[in-house]
Amino acid sequence: MNEDILKGKWHEMKGGVKEKWGKLTDDDLTVVDGKAEQLQGLLQKRYGYTKEKAVEEYDQFISKFKK
Repeated sequence: MNEDILKGKWHEMKGGVKEKWGKLTDDDLTVVDGKAEQLQGLLQKRYGYTKEKAVEEYDQFISKFKK
């Protein structure tokens, strides 16, 4: 379900992703292209999050778009 939300609203959400996680570049967001695991992996890499923390941050962010 979350993956569908991310893919469907990716262009709309990119600005919010950059605002929340400013260390992610435009190139990073192009690579992610609406894929949850890609975004979570980049959060781990750029912010040093554990996998659990990356999933938690992602879930918290994506919940704003569930409508």
